[in-house]
Amino acid sequence: MRLWLKDPLAILAEGAERGIVVEGSRIVELVPAGRDPSAPVDKVFDASRHVVLPGLVNTHHHFYQTLTRAHPDACDQPLFPWLKTLYPIWSRLDPDSFRLSVRLALVELLMSGCTTAADHHYVFPKGLENAVDIEVEEARKLGIRMTVSRGSMNLSQKDGGLPPDSVVQDEDTILADCERVAGAYHDTRPGAMTRIAFSPCSPFSVTKSLMRKTADLAERFDCRLHTHLAETHDEDDFCLATYKCRPIELLDEVGWMSPRTWLAHGIHFSADDCTTLGRHGVGVCHCPTSNAVLASGFCHTGLLEKAGAPVGLGVDGSASNDSSNLMEGVRHALMINRLSHGAEAVSWRDCLRWASEGSARCLGRDDIGAVRAGLEADLALYTLDELRFSGAHHPIAALVHCGAHRADRVMVAGQWRVEDGLPVGVDLGALREAHGRVAAKFL
Repeated sequence: MRLWLKDPLAILAEGAERGIVVEGSRIVELVPAGRDPSAPVDKVFDASRHVVLPGLVNTHHHFYQTLTRAHPDACDQPLFPWLKTLYPIWSRLDPDSFRLSVRLALVELLMSGCTTAADHHYVFPKGLENAVDIEVEEARKLGIRMTVSRGSMNLSQKDGGLPPDSVVQDEDTILADCERVAGAYHDTRPGAMTRIAFSPCSPFSVTKSLMRKTADLAERFDCRLHTHLAETHDEDDFCLATYKCRPIELLDEVGWMSPRTWLAHGIHFSADDCTTLGRHGVGVCHCPTSNAVLASGFCHTGLLEKAGAPVGLGVDGSASNDSSNLMEGVRHALMINRLSHGAEAVSWRDCLRWASEGSARCLGRDDIGAVRAGLEADLALYTLDELRFSGAHHPIAALVHCGAHRADRVMVAGQWRVEDGLPVGVDLGALREAHGRVAAKFL
């Protein structure tokens, strides 16, 4: 079926003033001003009330943390004390509670305009060995694209790491499961709905051996590599004390300095570090909201992009954000980057680019992230009907400056997954009730 999204109020694409034509899962034509589609269409969607963006791409999250938002024991602490407080609480995760946390996070993301999500799951208490399978199942039910980052921790407190024994696994178990899930779910074809990444958690929770062997495994399966890096000064201190090197030097030592890698946070990098990352094509996921909540610092987005490093955007875990709204994160990126780098250094265009094309590059995808003929039909459509938009003169800029937070329509692979602001096939009331009931057990 050929669908014409006709005459949008505004669209983030050149030469598409009269809209776009979608056929199957892809965008097949941009319709310029004064023209009609080049071939007959089967259906027309009136987009005259809508601002059309490429579907947003979230490159860092921890879905399970939706169960511990604004937790009274942790919400006013910096990263290391925050983690030490929450690790024992997260050790109580089981398959049922985890499934609800995943479903709720994915629904929140979809409703904000996100069409591709990467989740970094690294907590595997006993009984939750099938966490990756649960994430894939839930993403497929909702019709959202996903990169499931099979995280890991094998350096517990008794070995000098940060997490307790209750949430870590041994190296052999981790590597075996990485092989299993990559073999079962990793799809490298264009238009893939599910991909797998390998994601040892952080320098203070994994061994060098695991990092090296994970890099070798990623080469074998053609998977991406992901980890937290340079998030706090505490991490720098840990690496210097434990490994006698800084985090970026550790990254190089274990064979991760490659275009296959994207990092979460990337705050405490020097100008030379940014140049090194750019030279090797290492991506960085900027997490502005979480970094502000935990007072971790500012990402050098401009230096990284100038050096050639892909910069994406992520909401990060819902216990440090405490939201799964990527459009909200776009606005926070604008405000925080202007605060740290100057009003003229960053525009709304930059922030939307990070949340779309930049994020797609971090995930190694050239088939999503823009409104362009030949790419996947992943789209987010917003209206400007709310009071917050009254008086706005630039429709696309208004989404960022005035604080859009909920898409009216979301399309993934040519299929509507959000209609009239609601996720298709999801009972929001029932989901909220079930999730809230389970979350109460994590107090």
